[in-house]
Amino acid sequence: MIEELNGLDELPHGWIRTQLGEVAEIILGQSPPSSTYNEDRKGLPFYQGKLEFGKSYPTPRKWCMTPKKIAEKGDVLISVRAPVGPTNICPEKSCIGRGLAAIRGLGGIGTFFILYVLRALESEIARKGTGTTFSAIGGDKLKTLEIPLPPLNEQERIVAKLEELFARLDAGVEGLRKVKAQLKRYRQAVLKYAFEGKLTEEWRKTHKDQIEPATKLLERIKQERRGRLGTKYKEPPPIDVSGLQELPESWIWTRVGEISDIIHYGYTASSTTEPIGPKMLRITDIQADTVNWNDVPYCKIDDDTKQKYVLREGDLVFARTGATVGKSYLIRGNIPEAVFASYLIRIVLSKNVKKEFVYNFFHSPLYWLQIRKQQLGIGQPNVNSQILARIVLPLPSFPEQERIVEEIDSRLSVAEEIQKTLDRSVKESERLRQSILNKAFTGKLVPQDSSDEPADKLLERIKAERLKSKGKKDTNRRRKNKPKQLELSTYVK
Repeated sequence: MIEELNGLDELPHGWIRTQLGEVAEIILGQSPPSSTYNEDRKGLPFYQGKLEFGKSYPTPRKWCMTPKKIAEKGDVLISVRAPVGPTNICPEKSCIGRGLAAIRGLGGIGTFFILYVLRALESEIARKGTGTTFSAIGGDKLKTLEIPLPPLNEQERIVAKLEELFARLDAGVEGLRKVKAQLKRYRQAVLKYAFEGKLTEEWRKTHKDQIEPATKLLERIKQERRGRLGTKYKEPPPIDVSGLQELPESWIWTRVGEISDIIHYGYTASSTTEPIGPKMLRITDIQADTVNWNDVPYCKIDDDTKQKYVLREGDLVFARTGATVGKSYLIRGNIPEAVFASYLIRIVLSKNVKKEFVYNFFHSPLYWLQIRKQQLGIGQPNVNSQILARIVLPLPSFPEQERIVEEIDSRLSVAEEIQKTLDRSVKESERLRQSILNKAFTGKLVPQDSSDEPADKLLERIKAERLKSKGKKDTNRRRKNKPKQLELSTYVK
């Protein structure tokens, strides 16, 4: 958009192009010693960077008794270090660290005009950032940033119109967010009803001939485990159902470990972009229930070890630590040869249970309730294989498992399409916001008024005020440094 703002041959009547440093004071932040920080609200609020930014105003996390650089109430705060460009308004006199600069309009140029023109130019400001470790922008580049400057009266009209349009836009976005929240609740309700047997209540009435008591299904699974494990097989203890929901007559409670062939941790190795072996799936590769296998790195592993960790269709993997602990992913379709990393747990389910049925359960409120209780019990955000094996779930007959998956898919696929539409609408609202800013600072948002004082006159006045202010400072400095004059009486005795 900067090309559109600065690439015009002519600006509207009364506008000029100038540099930010010509019309604003720029105060670069400086961090005081960390020993002077506190969280007890003593001293001034201390802002260090974008981390404290909100939609318009920052929220303090620390305070400082001995500030080195101060931003005043109404100054525009701009992030000057990774990321470069985001802005907020300083809500009160505050200390600013080196990740920020404060920008103060001169000659009556208002806070919101500065804020909006910087937001219109944010992508250009970000491109001006330099650095190998992280991007940063210096004071000189901020001072020489070229901005369009309309007459002062028109600035006020622009800000008023922007406030009006953004208020409408924000109301629309808030409506979209509410619908997204309702969709999330709807998904959870569908999954809750699914594993209470409510989605297939009518189906059970009309398909009694297909319903095998789940006790028989579970016994077959146990027989397979006994045959495979031999003397290592241990009969699981009975499940205490006193605190659990009532199940349909043909269902039974079981544990994840009772319907699984294997539960184990992943492979420990360094990942690389070089194709030296199979792909190595990590927690971070799983995003929104999808994996972009092109982005998954490789690892070195010998053939014998690989057989233990190679992923196959129908495997379930779980994040066992970190921010996504407890989240799962079902391996589907044709995937490249891949193993899974050590911060994941794999479950290989019995062939007598439908993988998608169990996977849906791992998104249900009942599953997450148990995971959170287990985390509280061990006092840390981790999940291990023993915890997963003890998770209790309801088990219907195999045909009903299939029917439940169909019912869930039919409902959630509609919700998914609505979600995609909402996401597109939110993105479109951001594009519209930038389009509005573009119009505002190319003179297309509000009409020009020929009676407005031209911007070049405003700039002349700012320069004159600065010269006058500089002259006073120089005079005061000379007076301060002038040698003290002794009175004549000093020499006369």
